[in-house]
Formats: sequence, C-alpha cells, structure tokens
Amino acid sequence: MWGKERVRRNLVAETGHDRHAGEDYARLAGLGIAVAREGIPWPMVDKGGRYDFSGLDPYIAALNAAKVIPVWDLCHYGYPDDLDPYADAFVDRFAAYCRAAAEYVVPKVRGPHFFTPINEITFFSFCAGEWGWAAPYRCTRDDRMRLRLALCRAAIAGVKAIREVDPDARMVHVDPLVRVVAPRDRPDQAEAARRETEVDTFLAWDILYGREHPEFGGAPEVLDIVGANSYSFGQMEYREHGPHAPLAPDDDRIAPLCDMLETVWQRYRRPMIIGETSGLGRGRASWLHDVMCESLAAVRRGIDLQGICLFPGIDMPDWHTGEWVHNGIHDLVPQDGDLERVPDQAYVDELRRWQKELNRVTALDEDPFSDPVELQDVVDAALRLDMKPDKNWC
Repeated sequence: MWGKERVRRNLVAETGHDRHAGEDYARLAGLGIAVAREGIPWPMVDKGGRYDFSGLDPYIAALNAAKVIPVWDLCHYGYPDDLDPYADAFVDRFAAYCRAAAEYVVPKVRGPHFFTPINEITFFSFCAGEWGWAAPYRCTRDDRMRLRLALCRAAIAGVKAIREVDPDARMVHVDPLVRVVAPRDRPDQAEAARRETEVDTFLAWDILYGREHPEFGGAPEVLDIVGANSYSFGQMEYREHGPHAPLAPDDDRIAPLCDMLETVWQRYRRPMIIGETSGLGRGRASWLHDVMCESLAAVRRGIDLQGICLFPGIDMPDWHTGEWVHNGIHDLVPQDGDLERVPDQAYVDELRRWQKELNRVTALDEDPFSDPVELQDVVDAALRLDMKPDKNWC
C-alpha cells in the first residue's frame, strides 16, 4: 500500500509479521482461530508479468504448521508500478496474476481454498480515486467512479481465472458496511446521504453479483461470500468534501448492526461474514461483546452469517500518523530492537467466553478438520440467548 507521502509502505515489515509469521500463526492456533486473511503482495511478486512467489514460502510453512487456513488477499490497495488501473491492460494483467497465484498456493496449502481478489473495492476507489490517499492519487468523484468500475472488472476476471485452477475455490468479497445520514441542520443533503447508503455502498457487490453492469460478467457465484466490514466509524454524517464524520456513540441516528446485516442479506441471499471488525484500546472487549450480540441477533433472524474476522491479529500503525492503533488481538511492544506480541487480555477473555458459549474449540489440535465447525451450534445459541438488535451497540 501507499502512504500520504506517495511512498509504497510494507506493513508486513512494519509490524514484523515477515519475521514472526510462525509465532503469529501459532498464537492464532492457540486461540482456536483456524482461518486467517493473509496477503500476497502483487507489486512484489509481479515483475512485468513474470512472477516470483518464493517470498510466500515462509508464510505458507507457518500456516501449515499452525493448521490455519488462509483467505488469500490478492490486491490490498497496491498494484505494479507499470500499470494504469484505468487501462484495459489492468484487467488482463490482474487475471493472469490471479491465475498464477492460485497455481502456486493451491497445491501447497490444505483446502478448502479461499481468495479475496481485490480488497474493499468501494473504499479503495474512494481513497485512491477521490481522496488522493493512495495510487493513482486521483481527487474527483468521476475518477472514483471510473476506478470502481475498473476494479470490479478486474475482480470478476480474477475470480474466473482462479476457478480455472480450482473450480471449487471460494471467493470472499470484502467492503465496508456503512450508513450515512444528513447533518441535522442540512436536510437538503438527505438525498445525497441516502444515495451513499443505499446505492454507493452496494454498487461493487451489485456488479460482482451481476445486478449492475452485467456485461462485466458478474453472477451470484462470482460474488459468492459477502464480507461486510463493521467499525464504529461506519455510521457517519454526510460531508460534501472528504471523508464523512463518524457519529458519536450516543447519536440517536445510529442503526443496529443486525439491521444493516439484514439489508445485505435481503439484497443478495449469499453466505456472509463480517470481514473485519475491531474496537480500539480498552474498548476492544466491549466491542467484541456488542458485535457478537448483534451477530447472533442476525443469525436468529435467519441470516446466513457464518463468521466474524477479528482484524487485525496483531496491531497496525495508523496510515497517516504511524502511531500504533491498538485494535489488534495482540499489541506490539518495542523490546530489544524488535516488536513483542502482547495479547490484550480482556479481549482474549471475551473471545474465550464466546467460544464456550458457542461450543467452539479454544485451541486447534493436530487435525482441525476432524472436528468441523457445526453452524447449528451457533444457530442454537442464537435461539437460546434470544438476542435482540440494539441501536446502542457501538
């Protein structure tokens, strides 16, 4: 990814994940977490259409040793320097890269195999097409709209290329779940806020599904699994220029997360996960509690919500300030020239509580596949606990 100084950043190196992959995945296994999102850095493996995936080998070894299944993230806000995302060549090059990546990782990792072709198409198009935060550093609404269409075309081509390698591969298309309201003193902005909530939020998923721009080749099996990201700043007050303003936790315009998830479910009727979620600092445990309650309320309604991705496993630096965000399962503490992984104990305790409530394992054994997840356990818990949506969940 790129920073505001227009210099490519490697957050894998900044967090020490490149040096501690074995430890990082062993820690997840020790927490009973059997699936993790892991990135393949397209700009670093693709040199003009020639590929070198050998840098993935330590991560593959770490995943296999920990018995953790990866969801391979193939484009996370970065693409090779010699490509223009607005050019047709971008789609063809991305499809070829996706095919090559699948050919490399599928034989090396025990299945099933999951991929996210392009992460957060909607957010990517905002931050790189309208806000100028990342390459190609465009700053107009038109550029944002054009970039989103280009990324959707590439993602659809990538799905089809991956399935030429593994017809059973599953796709997880991740984007933020947002809700935008007009400022109280600007009712004239209500339509713009409604459009962003009801149209903009869903356009990329609509294209992948084949509902919009069917000429791109989208279809329900292309959209496959919907990954809806949920953060406290996902409910916002409309601003004409730049990012919108997050609503305060006690704002009476906040909607229950359960209701927002149901909107997605009713639109696509595809399996769903919460693709990313986390609280901040001392609020991580309470955030997990609230998200679990809302998620179980959604399951109780019949929504096919199959998982929650706690993002990140280890802390991350803020894109703009470089300061540690303190939103991970583990904080990163400088120690003897390295970064020590220190779990947020309250967060872990809350995770353990829910694992027990849902009859889940608390640590992976030698063969996690011998005891597959019984989603009926989750359904039973949702009915037993009789969870109800709460608009004050955040």
